[in-house]
Amino acid sequence: MAFYEHVLISRPDISPAQVESQIEELADWLKNQGAKVGKTEYWGLRNLSYPINKQRKGHYSLLNIDGPAEAIHELERRQRISDDVIRYMTIKVEQLDDEPSAMMGRKGRKD
Repeated sequence: MAFYEHVLISRPDISPAQVESQIEELADWLKNQGAKVGKTEYWGLRNLSYPINKQRKGHYSLLNIDGPAEAIHELERRQRISDDVIRYMTIKVEQLDDEPSAMMGRKGRKD
């Protein structure tokens, strides 16, 4: 099995609780497909660099996945047809990092 980082941007008009439940559903589905979900992070409602489907903000989330490529392909197919997902990106990595991501470390900072 390979390691993946999956980042998704959800619509801004859904609540953070709905985003959390969406991530839990994805994690449960991935576990049923034989994958292991490491850490999941909710990065919050953030401004987009450019408008996507007339939306200027989105809920960002991260999932660390250890699973087969077939499960990742099916996950991406589900993300494409989901109305709640604006964008997603899956990257294959050499190893999964258990520490908080750089985005989580920036939350406490005041620039």
